[in-house]
Amino acid sequence: MRSTPIGIAMLNDERKHVWEKNNPMNMKVVQKWAQILKKQLKNLDGSAPEIVIGSEIITSVRTAQKVGEQLSRANCKSVIMCYNVWNFPYLVWPFVNSVGCHVPILSLSNNNGEYPGNVGLLATDGALRQAGVRTHRIVGEMDDAGTVTKVVDWIRAAQAVTTIRNEVYGLYGGHSMGMETGFYHLTPTLKSLGTTAYQIDQLWLVEKMKTVDEKEVERGFRWLGKMLGDRILYDGKMLTPETLKTQIRLYLAMEKVNEEQGFDFCGLKGQRELTEYVCLGDVPEMLMNDPYDWRGCKEPTVCATEADAYAALTMQLMKYVSGGLPTLFMDVRLYHPDKDLWDWCNSGNHASWYAAQSMDPKENFEKVHLHPALEFYFKAGGASVEFDAKPGEMTFARLGLWDEKPFMAIMRGESIALSEAERRAINAQTNPTWPHVHARLRCSFEEFLAVFPCNHVLGVTGNRVRALTYLCEIAGIAPVVLGGDGTSRIPPIWERV
Repeated sequence: MRSTPIGIAMLNDERKHVWEKNNPMNMKVVQKWAQILKKQLKNLDGSAPEIVIGSEIITSVRTAQKVGEQLSRANCKSVIMCYNVWNFPYLVWPFVNSVGCHVPILSLSNNNGEYPGNVGLLATDGALRQAGVRTHRIVGEMDDAGTVTKVVDWIRAAQAVTTIRNEVYGLYGGHSMGMETGFYHLTPTLKSLGTTAYQIDQLWLVEKMKTVDEKEVERGFRWLGKMLGDRILYDGKMLTPETLKTQIRLYLAMEKVNEEQGFDFCGLKGQRELTEYVCLGDVPEMLMNDPYDWRGCKEPTVCATEADAYAALTMQLMKYVSGGLPTLFMDVRLYHPDKDLWDWCNSGNHASWYAAQSMDPKENFEKVHLHPALEFYFKAGGASVEFDAKPGEMTFARLGLWDEKPFMAIMRGESIALSEAERRAINAQTNPTWPHVHARLRCSFEEFLAVFPCNHVLGVTGNRVRALTYLCEIAGIAPVVLGGDGTSRIPPIWERV
């Protein structure tokens, strides 16, 4: 998975008789933090961002410049400034200006009475903030699990922002069916995330499908047959071996164009050109978002159905803050007030990984059915993917705009297990041939309805609320955190003045 290097440095006292005594201790602190974070930052694919340690503890203008330039040459896109003792705050400027004054900065201190790291942090970080530099502050000991988790959440957030800045969204076909909340809103997106889009007509994919290796199509077809068996519900019309192979061709074509164009994530319009004249996009989108296919393990490639651009951006950010996990795309479909339960489903890109959350595709596909596409909507045919998401804690979010200003709605919840009878009854009220998440949120229906920006919601496993909040604060996006997490959130100074 793509990542950006992280720099770690520490400021100290400029008095020689002081720093000669405590520099060895300070360097051990920096090195220890680097060791801890290397272990904590492993991604799903086994990769991890590079951590670059400043070669010296900063004790003068020249060492500040030297260490800053070292981190800059190492391409560090975010910086952790450790505080362990009192330091001379003005040294932060030759350091930060040498690294690059726009990098995300975390100020990290001990809470130790003997060595006043807190004093150094507040004096130095205060100097940055009074000049309008957005920073974050964490105070705690490196042997405290809660402190380490906060630091990891901040790094994941900084990684998401600094990685997506250098990416291009592959927009296949434009926003679908006139959904204006799915449009790529160029200027506010560039200002906050630095990410642009390149729009390619879906005809390009159709033509590329003609060039894919038919042997590869057959291998994919046989693999799906082996994984699913009689759970591929052929009907001889909408879902046939040939319409399923067409969907595999579309997957391979999209994969190929993504590689040729350098797209790290994408969105597929589908309706109406592809769904009426080529095939339904559900299987290609599933395979894109999964961490495997018939060729083995792979990195999930975010692909948003209906080419919903702000859905794709949200999914890509969630992928990064989760260390590379697949992400979910759902319609905000039906609320059951008697159960305080949402049924979120969409004919589209639920990664099959969510059926059992296993890296063994067989375990996931045991819970998956492929149904014939609904002719009423999708005349060209193909398969719809159907399963219920595995129960467990989840975080849901969505980027949106208020009067051209970006915000992100963020909420915690869980995917709920239902009895078989209840599951069937609930799914039948929407569409039983599509994938479902039976979601219970840690916020009220009224709060969700009042602030949520659109009809598509995105999800990832685990509690990612703090990481997504850090991400928004770094990028200048307003975090709208729902439920109790929002009540307990402490707004940063730049939201108060």
